[in-house]
Amino acid sequence: MILAIDQGTTGTTCLLVDEELTVHGRGYAELPQHFPRPGWVEHDPEEIWQSVERARDGLAYDTIAITNQRETTLLWDRATGEPVQNAIVWQDRRTAERCTELDADFIRAKTGLVPDPYFSATKLEWLLREHGMRDGLAFGTVDSWLVWKLTGGSVHAIDETNASRTMLCSLETLDWDDELLELFGIPRELLPEIRPSGSEFGEGIRGIAGDQQAALFAAGGGAKATYGTGSFVLVETDEDPGHGVLRTAAARLPGEEPRRALEGAVFVAGAAVQWLRDGLGIVDDARMTEELALSVPDNGGVYFVPALTGLGSPHWRADARGLVTGLTRGTTHAHFARAALEATAYQVRDVLETMPAVERLRADGGMTRNRWLMQFQADILGVPVETAREPEQTAIGAALLALGERRASPAGEYFEPRLSRDHAETLYAGWQDAVARTLR
Repeated sequence: MILAIDQGTTGTTCLLVDEELTVHGRGYAELPQHFPRPGWVEHDPEEIWQSVERARDGLAYDTIAITNQRETTLLWDRATGEPVQNAIVWQDRRTAERCTELDADFIRAKTGLVPDPYFSATKLEWLLREHGMRDGLAFGTVDSWLVWKLTGGSVHAIDETNASRTMLCSLETLDWDDELLELFGIPRELLPEIRPSGSEFGEGIRGIAGDQQAALFAAGGGAKATYGTGSFVLVETDEDPGHGVLRTAAARLPGEEPRRALEGAVFVAGAAVQWLRDGLGIVDDARMTEELALSVPDNGGVYFVPALTGLGSPHWRADARGLVTGLTRGTTHAHFARAALEATAYQVRDVLETMPAVERLRADGGMTRNRWLMQFQADILGVPVETAREPEQTAIGAALLALGERRASPAGEYFEPRLSRDHAETLYAGWQDAVARTLR
């Protein structure tokens, strides 16, 4: 039995999985986020660990696999294991000004990424500036922190997929890059050892990958979109379109050649529905959005660009802010809910427009339970969308890495496009106009 730990932005899920990828047990624990200032997002590292402890309580297992929120940045004391301060979450925008000073061409050539506060390097630079550099500190993303805790501080390691999201790792060599370390003032002794995703990471720990690469591994490669707090689209390929999307390491087993993928990051997907619920009170439960979307014949001309934390791929505009267009006296809560769901599908298409053409999209994540959204995604893309049987594909991918097997996990539902292409293109043109207004 494999305990697949999926440590995410708003909670930790643990699945108990056998060799056939059948789920025999599961646990979940919420993880609070802290917002000390506008644009700042933090986690308490001890609360991250406690959420794992609660989620795995009562589950009997032989091996641990880990998948995790990726760019979130932690700094702790090796001797005591005490965090220097709260973790800086991937959504945090406090280093946006610093990122404008960086050479985008240099960063992309080295890492496949773009200068953006999303990634770990400027977060770590900020932590060292605020707290000072001293002997005995350790940096890690969430996987490194969990391995440290699980091994009692005996292993300080990171997998290639998480390392590739730090903006400190060469995508060519999959090792820490001296020029990048010098640029950000990061001493090498702070950094964990980089290992392939399917490696051993301590006694009883085998298989670690960042959440999106884990989901891609579970899809068997190809093209996948994960629909969660954000939406992340990955296509496994060595191609480089040169704009809009990122290049990143893909998960590999020991002995395999390095693998890479293109990735588009949509910062706000399910988070838009959370905002409708918690910020505006339009829905009481996220599941209501499907019923509301079905209750109106169309979007009523309403478009919602959910740039609540800037816009990610393919725009990469940290300064962008949310926008709603097309409001009339006839606009209802249902139109708002539908516009929020549509926005997720439009953003996924924005990303795929910059990538090699796909014939089918594999979809996973909590939002795939919304059948209306999945059908609309197929309609807007004009290609079939296949969901995974188990929505928590990030955890399933980690389990496959622990098993040392490269195969696709079982499929769920299949959605064929139904809208005419003319109608789909008209809807998408309305979205593009709304985004253009947002970026003015």
